[in-house]
Amino acid sequence: MAWLILAVAVVTEIIWALSLKWAAMQASLAASAIPIALSFVNMGLLALAMRGLPAGTAYAVWTGLGAVGVTIFGTLIFNEKVNAVQIAFVALIIIGVVGTKAFADS
Repeated sequence: MAWLILAVAVVTEIIWALSLKWAAMQASLAASAIPIALSFVNMGLLALAMRGLPAGTAYAVWTGLGAVGVTIFGTLIFNEKVNAVQIAFVALIIIGVVGTKAFADS
């Protein structure tokens, strides 16, 4: 169950980070409220996942997959440019997350 909660936390992390970019583009108080609200949900889910997973494992997966998701969706939504070297390093993050999950005790 902790891994499922962590997966939801990763999705929330991606949405949170993308909402920061969106709020910066909107430059309104109402738009700024969305990332603030998401940050509370995001941290709550991560804390909940850490009840059943080691903190280092949960945090590594959360930040790693969050970075991968923001990279992917940043290119799709905001037309951010990513080069081949960056893609290779993002692939290394994915390999690290898969390895972390494969060798986790929980």
